[in-house]
Amino acid sequence: MSPYALSMLMSSLAMGTIITLSSSHWFLAWVGLEINTLAIIPLMTKMHHPRATESATKYFLTQATASALLLFSSTMNAWMTGEWTIMDMNSYTPTTILTIALAIKLGIAPFHLWLPDVLQGLDMMTCLILSTWQKLAPMALLILTSHQLNTNLLILMALASAVIGGWGALNQTQMRKIMAYSSIAHLGWMTLVISFAPGLALLNLMIYLMMTSSMFVMLMTMNATNMNKLSISWLKTPTLAASMMTGLLSLGGLPPLSGFLPKWLILQEMTKHHLGALSAVMALSALLSLFFYLRLSYMISMTSPPNISNANLTWRKKNDLSLVNPILVVLSTMLVPITPMLLM
Repeated sequence: MSPYALSMLMSSLAMGTIITLSSSHWFLAWVGLEINTLAIIPLMTKMHHPRATESATKYFLTQATASALLLFSSTMNAWMTGEWTIMDMNSYTPTTILTIALAIKLGIAPFHLWLPDVLQGLDMMTCLILSTWQKLAPMALLILTSHQLNTNLLILMALASAVIGGWGALNQTQMRKIMAYSSIAHLGWMTLVISFAPGLALLNLMIYLMMTSSMFVMLMTMNATNMNKLSISWLKTPTLAASMMTGLLSLGGLPPLSGFLPKWLILQEMTKHHLGALSAVMALSALLSLFFYLRLSYMISMTSPPNISNANLTWRKKNDLSLVNPILVVLSTMLVPITPMLLM
């Protein structure tokens, strides 16, 4: 792709998100989401492969449906209340339709089916953008309207996301699909706490963005698209393989890594609201996710590939992301000591 076209598309992507984040009017928020969707589709199809075209088509259709529902809910709200302001969603039907629209946009269960298929057809860089940057605008709208949304519906979707996110990745061997299910599970945790403590959902989103970015950057550096390629990464990049193992355990939520922090705080918040049974189910669903992260960690660190090299030194590729990698790894593993400051 031409650098001029790429810079224009990336600028449009940034502009779409910024328009949505800074708007207080539903129509402007919808325009931002549309610019966002239209800017990423050429990035998806730049590989010129049937799988990429299929992914772009699926993505366009799901996002168009979600945008139509969002516009419909905001128009219905304006018709019922006379208000286009984002903070004034008081009627039951528009808020339910809005919740469904944003769930489709984000890939929250039971509207998650498009996400693993779409990610599997794309290159790692576009997967990174889709799993991180594209979550910002819909999540911001969800946080802004969280006090008006149906709490029971959000809790049901959160439970479904956490269980499906853990269950779906158990039999996967492709890294992009595993990361898609990981994203679904993490979004479940954010959706669960969003009605009770929107600030905590925002903290969870920030930590999720750091952990997912570091994982995709490491996968890009290793050029690993499936589990078999991960098992030979120890020979090529030992330091990166060790960092990746730590990153995976952080995604699984093991203490004392950064991924433990949001889960711990969310479970604490839930028990404060006397939702002990719900907290127990969420904690058990986290064990499902932890299983496949542990399996990947085991493959990276404790298995020797069958085609082990006879040479004393293996050829190592020059790393273009050598500065970004360590910063992201540190952020995605070592935030627990500064928990009090983050909570302030």
